[in-house]
Amino acid sequence: MFKGLKPIVYNGREVWPLVEGGKGVAATNHASAGAWAAAGGIGTVSAVNADSYDPEGKIIPQVYAALTRRDRHEELVQYAIEGAVQQVERAYEIADGKGAININVLWEMGGAQRILHGVLERTRGKVAGVTCGAGMPYKLSEITASYGVSYLPIVSSGRAFRALWKRAYSKAAEWLAAVVYEDPWLAGGHNGLSNAEDPLKPQDPYPRVKELRDVMREGGISDDVPIVMAGGVWYLRDWNDWIDNPELGTIAFQFGTRPLLTRESPIPADWKNALTQIEEGDVLLHKFSPTGFYSSAVRNPFLRSLEARSERQIAFSTQEAGDHIFQLDVGVKGKNFWVTRNDLLRARQWFGEGFTDALKTPDNTLVFVSPNEKGMIRKDQADCMGCLSQCSFSSWADTETNSTGRLADPRSFCIQKTLQDIAHGGDIDQNLMFAGHAAYNFKKDPFYSNGFVPSVGQLVDRILTGD
Repeated sequence: MFKGLKPIVYNGREVWPLVEGGKGVAATNHASAGAWAAAGGIGTVSAVNADSYDPEGKIIPQVYAALTRRDRHEELVQYAIEGAVQQVERAYEIADGKGAININVLWEMGGAQRILHGVLERTRGKVAGVTCGAGMPYKLSEITASYGVSYLPIVSSGRAFRALWKRAYSKAAEWLAAVVYEDPWLAGGHNGLSNAEDPLKPQDPYPRVKELRDVMREGGISDDVPIVMAGGVWYLRDWNDWIDNPELGTIAFQFGTRPLLTRESPIPADWKNALTQIEEGDVLLHKFSPTGFYSSAVRNPFLRSLEARSERQIAFSTQEAGDHIFQLDVGVKGKNFWVTRNDLLRARQWFGEGFTDALKTPDNTLVFVSPNEKGMIRKDQADCMGCLSQCSFSSWADTETNSTGRLADPRSFCIQKTLQDIAHGGDIDQNLMFAGHAAYNFKKDPFYSNGFVPSVGQLVDRILTGD
């Protein structure tokens, strides 16, 4: 029997220990966050290139007019600040004094610190906390504390939190509102899977969260500071043993995938409909993201095409050596491409199938693509607007040189382009569609039978029953 949840005190107010997960570009906005807070939870506005509106309330398309990457990056930062400010203001109004409004930022997004300063400066008294992951956000505590705002770092291990605490967070301990443990195998979007962990061998979250609590206790952090369990959470009855468990201390739960299918959710109807058709195993943990992080998304034709592109890949040497004694005679210009006999035959086969262009990768390999693919890749790389602190796809870096110093990687993709496109009605088969690994429950959960789409309030009420 589900034991039920008790409210926690957050930002000086009693709220349900239910956090709306912030999702990417425009997939979590004022409407969903405000409604989540109005239902008594902690709503989250995504501050990752959020939408802004014209005087008539229409979304302003984020069009980049500048000719250089650096100047387009400046345009992006201004779009990001303006969009997040407008989203927070609207969410705060919808919440109407209930719950709390957080913002979510990706530490590895381009201009993250400038954007955070810009948003918090203009939303004083309206943002309760900042959740932040995808990287090691050492300066997060310093920035949020300077505005009297709490911070909620997202980590995937006790080890990561220990490093953050010792180096920075212990100096702003009073502003630590919670620590989000994001399960790197089950959460949607980008996650913190490390090189020491096998992406194909998920680990039980309980001992990892217990380790995180032990690390927090080492630092003198009260058990009243919640750990927010994120990733794979659907039915709270499945987490009964976590609630009021003295080993774990206070636990809250984050829902990222379930709020996508609500009336207030801003994602387009096609995306919502697709969620109801997902089968178990349809969400892929992959490493195609230009951030370099592992990421989870629906294995749709877009993701399958990236898988296929990487499979059409061969290693080469610039000189005859070892078993690389055959000159590549398709897909490349010049003679300094030496490959194995088997790879030469594979390359000729791909060429015959229409994948006639070989593109170099940073790893001394070649991927074979069609002329159309090549054109799209090169255009997207040229149009880069610096949305990440460093991007493997375009080799942009938010540094003085604006370059990672590495060859741009054609095995990846422009993440800003695809997330903007799918969020604003683009083809769901030809764009990255984020979802957590529990998304198959939309098809199985009787709550959604007969095509029922709940309001956020109805969803929160349902979650509180344990279902």
